[in-house]
Amino acid sequence: QVQLVESGGGLVQPGGSLRLSCAASGFTFSQYAMSWYRQVPGKERELVASISSFGGSPNYADSVKGRSTISRENAESTVYLQMNSLKPEDTAVYYCNARNHYTGVVYWGKGTLVTVSL
Repeated sequence: QVQLVESGGGLVQPGGSLRLSCAASGFTFSQYAMSWYRQVPGKERELVASISSFGGSPNYADSVKGRSTISRENAESTVYLQMNSLKPEDTAVYYCNARNHYTGVVYWGKGTLVTVSL
């Protein structure tokens, strides 16, 4: 059974930091590129950051570039998103995504809510 379980969300004040985690199981984690997406009500889900299957080639949305770091630990089947200098506009549900570029298989987690507010 494939699972992507996000954790680490919560309420944080502007300027604060959070570290999101996504624990994967049920598939060969090291064969999948991993990404974080976010979505607010009424808007499309947007890509925040991605990292290749071997941990290279990180990419970031302009809105989080310089404030966020994506990383992965293949031995633990976990991907992380460290977010610093958080802004109210970072408030969203953050989703973990796994994609195998050879087979086209994609998995999604159920999301974790990040709220940036006083």
